[in-house]
Amino acid sequence: MGPPHAILFVMRMLVGVLLLIAPAFADGIPREEYQARRTQLRKTLDGVLVLFAKADDDLRDYIQEPNFLYLTGWRDPGAVLMMTANEEILFLPLHNRTSEIFYGRVIDPNDKDVFEKTGFNAVLPRSAVETTFLRLIEASPKIYSERGDAQVEKLKGLAPLHEEGSATALVAKLREYKSPAELALIQKASDATVAAHLAAWHAMKAGKSEYEIAAVMTNTYFSLGCERSAYAPIVGSGPNSVILHYSANRRRMDASEVVVMDVAAECGDYAMDVTRTVPVNGKFSARQREIYEIVLGAQKAAIAAVKPGIKAGRGEGTLQQIAYDYINTHGKDSHGAPLGKYFTHGLSHHVGLDVHDPSEPGVELKAGMVITIEPGIYIPEENIGVRIEDTILVTDNGSKILSGGLPKEVEEIERLVGK
Repeated sequence: MGPPHAILFVMRMLVGVLLLIAPAFADGIPREEYQARRTQLRKTLDGVLVLFAKADDDLRDYIQEPNFLYLTGWRDPGAVLMMTANEEILFLPLHNRTSEIFYGRVIDPNDKDVFEKTGFNAVLPRSAVETTFLRLIEASPKIYSERGDAQVEKLKGLAPLHEEGSATALVAKLREYKSPAELALIQKASDATVAAHLAAWHAMKAGKSEYEIAAVMTNTYFSLGCERSAYAPIVGSGPNSVILHYSANRRRMDASEVVVMDVAAECGDYAMDVTRTVPVNGKFSARQREIYEIVLGAQKAAIAAVKPGIKAGRGEGTLQQIAYDYINTHGKDSHGAPLGKYFTHGLSHHVGLDVHDPSEPGVELKAGMVITIEPGIYIPEENIGVRIEDTILVTDNGSKILSGGLPKEVEEIERLVGK
């Protein structure tokens, strides 16, 4: 369950005001919003929460651990967050001159501007983690952490009799709801992603390789201010269109095929997720068009049903069931069988800091959540795979398609591909 509606309303209003008066903190999220997230979490915290920043195994492509980033906004490795209902402390490593020669200067806990730069009132050296932990657990029966982290397991060894809880589950409840600042970054990623798909359509031509199209797309959203791909680009043509997570992108595309492009940007740490399926030569065959329009009809049926209270997962009355029923009652395979068995994956997942953002299984949708709607049909014996995916904001009365600027009607696609 998420925060009560009244609390959500107040939080949204507060963040809206902060956006007007607060300077951007690193990625466009105001520093005060990170503080508000920690305050909200501490209200229900009945133990000590410990989160470690992602290890610096390879600083050349360092991406911060999402839950740590969500609560702190801190991107550098080596940091530790410790929280109780009454305290929140950020631990930072001391300056390492050798490392800084290679990777640049970082903030030291003894720097004069450390409180301003971190947004924390308590910043201690990393060496103080164990002694502080021992002090805090004296009055705390429970330790919340992310299981499997070797650093966490070593620390928990100092308190073997304490009950363990999941920090991931606690933070996931907050991450399900997107603030105005988060939505602005997701929308930026969406706009750049839409531009990337349109550029790919313009460049589409038989004889080109899948990786050429992928390069057009990534170059487009990089040039629009997005730092990374939200996931490995998927450009699958012909026989590769039926492979759900195909990302080799090595095949040469033939004129008679469709190509599934599941490619999206990440801007300011927030992801987008969009898929379109288009004909390589700019014109669907009759069979390709039939399958495509069934998938599009299923997506429209599911999107029309999105509203607070409905469930996205599997089961009677869910969005998944709505899409499956549409596909299974429209069209047949080459043997005359219904097409439902060719819809082989889930319909929806949450989107945010991760392209597959955490959420409670079976949770009812609520206003402020951001999800995908992505039905698909994949028929290997016909070399036809079709997936249509948009990222959706759940509103008070329904939904808003954040990636709605990208066409998906057959006529629009055929008018734009290769032109």
